[in-house]
Amino acid sequence: MSAHPQPDSRSHPERETGHDRGSLVEVEHDAYGTPGVVRLTLNRPAAFNALSEALLDELHAQLAALEKSDARVVVLAGAGRAFCAGHDLKEMRAAPSLDYYQRLFARCTKTMLTIRRLPQPVIARVHGIATAAGCQLVAMCDLAVAADTARFATSGVNLGLFCATPAVPLSRNVMPKAALDMLLTGDFIDALAAKLHGLVNRVAPLDGLDAEVAALAASICAKPRDAVSMGKALFYRQLEMGVEAAYQLAGQTMACNMMMDTALEGVQAFIDKRPPEWRR
Repeated sequence: MSAHPQPDSRSHPERETGHDRGSLVEVEHDAYGTPGVVRLTLNRPAAFNALSEALLDELHAQLAALEKSDARVVVLAGAGRAFCAGHDLKEMRAAPSLDYYQRLFARCTKTMLTIRRLPQPVIARVHGIATAAGCQLVAMCDLAVAADTARFATSGVNLGLFCATPAVPLSRNVMPKAALDMLLTGDFIDALAAKLHGLVNRVAPLDGLDAEVAALAASICAKPRDAVSMGKALFYRQLEMGVEAAYQLAGQTMACNMMMDTALEGVQAFIDKRPPEWRR
């Protein structure tokens, strides 16, 4: 959903049906000069990167392709003046049927859950606006770095459309009253408020945004791949459990982790007072 004014995507057919559909999501390997960092850039700048059906499909395909790749960290960015203005409302309004909307939101959910299921951490690089499903995208990413000029809103309610699907990850990132404030008012919050509420991890000046993203990605890439992927999976699984079940799962995960070569090397290196030698 998006309450931000958008140009009609049908007036820019090259963005949707050009010779290279992959242009809807630009892919950069070894981004920021760091091996293993893959940057995916939403590429509908004239429409504030609104999530058309074609863009959702392409984003899902690119994310899914990374699952078994050598990528260590994924960065999700937006081209032009904004990160993402949510769903393409004109496209949605052109086919008003319950069946269509159910299929559309199922398609969006599939894409969002792919982010969660990837073994690699996904970092949202946010500038401009992130509204409705765009805000959902930020909340669904594992980490987020925002420019100090970025703004966030779940603005569907302004159009009589409660942002129900964005509410799912928002309510799992942001304090309940702050999340409900955003959902019920549709008002924008700035990057500092987003950090205070837990929606983003770091805030940087716009001209230093890429440096901040690069530093975070490089820090993660310096850690053992298996520990990071295992840790991400454990983190989300235990959140959905009661505390006793979470401890059981965490204990089993740590025991298995301790048997891995990377942990054995890391602990021995600590004992030997030397840097660990990770196998890439």
